Amino acid sequence: MGSENPAEPAPEEPPLRPLSARSVILSLLLGTHPPELPARELGRLVERFDVGGSTLRAALSRMVASGDLRRTDIGYRLSDRLLERQRRQDESVRPRTRAWGGDWELVVVTATGRGPAERADLRTRLTGLRLAELREGVWLRPANLDRPLPAGLDKVAERGTTRPARPAAALAALLWPLDAWSDAARALLGHVGRTGRPAERLTLFAAVVRHLLADPVLPAPLLPPAWPGDELRAAYTDYRRELEGEVRALVGGA
Repeated sequence: MGSENPAEPAPEEPPLRPLSARSVILSLLLGTHPPELPARELGRLVERFDVGGSTLRAALSRMVASGDLRRTDIGYRLSDRLLERQRRQDESVRPRTRAWGGDWELVVVTATGRGPAERADLRTRLTGLRLAELREGVWLRPANLDRPLPAGLDKVAERGTTRPARPAAALAALLWPLDAWSDAARALLGHVGRTGRPAERLTLFAAVVRHLLADPVLPAPLLPPAWPGDELRAAYTDYRRELEGEVRALVGGA
């Protein structure tokens, strides 16, 4: 272990942002399938994460007004626009991959005359597809993900496959900050066993989810040694199973 070797510095503590009431509610619903909880049980649940009743009611009112949540006959449910976020979160924990034969996905942005908001939205969509930008408008990734590129991209880009001349591992290291991602993942993993309070654990695993969303999910030959992606996913899967058990017990025991 690095902490046993005086020549190796201890990993830095991960930057953990305390969760707002809104973030606590979203974290719970994003991890629940289907993403709906009765109002009474939601109130009892968030108390464990240091969210009081008046704070909860104010947050729920704002979230319904802003379109984050829908009020239902039994409680609150994620809005349709956040179901895509839940899908991406689920996929970050269980990415669907296929054998990699050396091809790379290529997306070249061809649309012109777009405003800053449109460009930023496209960049967010392409990043969410785990593509990386080689230069402005040219996006790549190994073709090892078992998912098609959305047909809607055809309106703004040309897409296809390619085999770059640059060695694949060198290109991956150029496109993604792999060492930095690995270091941050190990810092998060080191924090798991030292976090006990429910609010602290929820905050930690919200950070884990954010980090998993940034995992490029590369083929094994392109990753640095001892890549911690699977270990981080396993830690989050264990926590979500624990949290889902608590939700089921609370709702079932109502």
